[in-house]
Amino acid sequence: MCPSGTWKAMSMAAAIFLQLCYSMEAVESSSHHHPDHKIISLPGQPPVGFQHFSGYITVDDHNHKSLFYYFAEAEITPASKPLVLWLNGGPGCSSLGVGAFSENGPFRPDGEVLVRNEYSWNREANMLYVETPVGVGFSYSKSNSSYMAVDDEATATDNLVFLQRWFNKFPQYRHMDLFLAGESYAGHYIPQLAKLIVEINRKEKFNLKGIALGNPVLEFATDLNSQAEFLWSHGLISDSTYNMFTSVCNYSRYVSEYYRDSMSPVCSRVMSQVSKETSKFVDKYDVTLDVCISSVLSQSKVISPNQMTERIDVCVEDKTVNYLNRNDVQKALHARLVGVRRWDVCSNILDYQVLNLEIPTISLVGSLVKQGIPVLVYSGDQDSVIPLTGSRSLVYRLATELGLNTTVPYRVWFEGKQVGGWTQVYGNILSFATIRGASHEAPFSQPGRSLRLFKSFLEGRPLPEVF
Repeated sequence: MCPSGTWKAMSMAAAIFLQLCYSMEAVESSSHHHPDHKIISLPGQPPVGFQHFSGYITVDDHNHKSLFYYFAEAEITPASKPLVLWLNGGPGCSSLGVGAFSENGPFRPDGEVLVRNEYSWNREANMLYVETPVGVGFSYSKSNSSYMAVDDEATATDNLVFLQRWFNKFPQYRHMDLFLAGESYAGHYIPQLAKLIVEINRKEKFNLKGIALGNPVLEFATDLNSQAEFLWSHGLISDSTYNMFTSVCNYSRYVSEYYRDSMSPVCSRVMSQVSKETSKFVDKYDVTLDVCISSVLSQSKVISPNQMTERIDVCVEDKTVNYLNRNDVQKALHARLVGVRRWDVCSNILDYQVLNLEIPTISLVGSLVKQGIPVLVYSGDQDSVIPLTGSRSLVYRLATELGLNTTVPYRVWFEGKQVGGWTQVYGNILSFATIRGASHEAPFSQPGRSLRLFKSFLEGRPLPEVF
């Protein structure tokens, strides 16, 4: 056993000894892991007692499509903890850069070094982050055609193959409880992957135990059009602009026209008024936050096409982008850049069928609930891009359609001695929760509350009623 003790008081020699000791223990505890994917240590990384892995899984042998993943085992007793696959949205943004290194992973880049995230989700689970679809982050294909006209269906298929082949590399995780989680456009990715898992489950045993969707796109018109009321109720737009934004040209119509290159003068006029009033000095993903946020939070470029050009970023340096573009970091991660010069948060080479955005996934969520798979939809309540009001009404409508009665009435929940948010549960299987004070990227902006929510979700328990 390795001695325990605080790192601060340690000499360099003692620290090195402990690190060696931990890595020896780690090696002993898991002899059937693939050494080629094991991370010895990331540059600037503090010593940790858990193992982590990264590398490529080929999902299409013919076109040599390879998806890059980062996997952090649970901090303690990984064998008794569930496996959680986490996906970020975009479509085309990185689960490594956004999820793992900015939100709920074990480390955050800070200049030359990594600092521990004390609210890392690998305290409760084995966390698997995948850069998907191919063309995102370090994921690549030998054939450029793999980046063209990529759609939800192809992405779901690749994600399923990824998971099947990843389990071949890490067989000891195959029979563990599996949860799928993600945010934003992952409101498309996750239910579609879950559907495929359920379909093949007669042949292969995936132990799918639940899905969690943060500020997700589930039903295009409802999600996007709830933006007007959110902006108006938070004082970001005037009464007259609110009226125009709901009657003359609503947001879903604007996005539809934008991606069909058929922008009507009337929509153009309404949107420029909305942009003018909301101001470029407010972060649409977190309306209460001062603007100084890295580009890591740009994973909803498809949902907010107009905001990408006007976003001012007074933080010139993006720590995650700088860190992941270092040669020594890429080497430690077993990562390589293929067909691109640098690692980017969101892909510049991926040509995604963005109008897949208009195909609702809420009915898929319903079919999963019918199959007995618990679903949690949660919302950072300061996000104006996919506001809580749209998500809440979609969950309520789904519960009504499925004939689910309220089992936990709408109430506050606690984390520490503070209100963590609000929640409502239907039929003990479909839940909605808000995370108070959180942005579109809830684990980034409210890490403690997000971890509390995550823990309750994994345990299948209602959120704490008292502190």
